[in-house]
Amino acid sequence: MIVTYYTYIVKCSDDSLYTGYTNDLEKRIDAHNAGKGAKYTRCRLPVELVYSEEHASKEEAMSREWHIKRLTRKEKEKLITRSNI
Repeated sequence: MIVTYYTYIVKCSDDSLYTGYTNDLEKRIDAHNAGKGAKYTRCRLPVELVYSEEHASKEEAMSREWHIKRLTRKEKEKLITRSNI
């Protein structure tokens, strides 16, 4: 069975951005909005998916998440603007 992993950015209701990775994007967004996904962040509900990328492996998704987390807010906004969500 082939599993696809996703790197994503959600925008929280307080306008903060949160980056993560998952193998079930829809379930993860639902968890964020149920208050479970923001357990380790200051993210305020609800969240809106503003960016996602598909990856063939968990390692690729984790690596991309690491790089996105190190971007400045302005760089993340440019990345979001260029995406097709």
